[in-house]
Amino acid sequence: MGIFDKGVKKTNLNFFQKLGRAITGKSKVDEDVLDALEEALLGSDMGVDTTLKLIENIEDRVQKDKYVDMEELVALIRDEIANLMGDDAPVQPFDFSKKPYIMLIVGVNGVGKTTTIGKLAAMLRAQGKKVVIGAADTFRAAAVEQLTVWADRSGADLVKQPMGADPASVAFDTVKSAVAKEADVVLIDTAGRLHNRVDLMNELTKIRNVIRRVVPDGPHEVLLVLDGSTGQNAFIQAKEFSRATDVTALAVTKLDGSAKGGVVVGIVDNFKFPIKFLGIGEGIDDLKVFDKKAFVEALFKPEDIEK
Repeated sequence: MGIFDKGVKKTNLNFFQKLGRAITGKSKVDEDVLDALEEALLGSDMGVDTTLKLIENIEDRVQKDKYVDMEELVALIRDEIANLMGDDAPVQPFDFSKKPYIMLIVGVNGVGKTTTIGKLAAMLRAQGKKVVIGAADTFRAAAVEQLTVWADRSGADLVKQPMGADPASVAFDTVKSAVAKEADVVLIDTAGRLHNRVDLMNELTKIRNVIRRVVPDGPHEVLLVLDGSTGQNAFIQAKEFSRATDVTALAVTKLDGSAKGGVVVGIVDNFKFPIKFLGIGEGIDDLKVFDKKAFVEALFKPEDIEK
């Protein structure tokens, strides 16, 4: 089984159920097949613009190359989607040449932001890295409690202050502590925020500024966490956060719980953010470093036409 099979199983099955009905008994790609393909892509929440772009590219190639075999069509779909998602260079999740490597984690409440931080800490600790977590979501007691549990489980250090403390102060203390301990990576949680909360967006700027008082080129990553099961809502959040702050990469969570895995493709195509991590389950090891080839292969498996 591929590393992302569990995460996109529902999307994969839903896609081929829709496409399979249209291609049964067909010996060529005709308008009915293309219409069914468009419906299946939209059903995976790939988004209208990305779907239409793919249909146009596929139609051009079918006419040019005279594809008639349905497995060849699926291979073509995978090829075109891979092209939309950028180059094939392996994702580098962390830059250990920067010490400490500082990641600021942002996103709305409920997307799995705090859990993602815990899983990142566990991933890094398994590699033998020294990790410091900053509990800068001081508005939510549950967030600090969750991070305390994750820090204990992973062996990471945790910096926290009382509820209601200044988040920028927590971030400052976290980075100072990490420098003093010669930590490899700093993971800073932030309050879940909506794009239209100007005060919270301004708070992110304040946090970045205090980090730079300790590490002038920090933070090195602003990781936006999105809930993949929300489909187009995740797309909207990516759009609004990209306007409000300097997002540099994405972590997409909860893909295993829905048939909306296509949103990953749409977000990458439209915003050109690199995806660094995918959450494919509840387990501590279910946060995976993104691999475009493995993801596209899992999303569209030709053998499922026969099922």
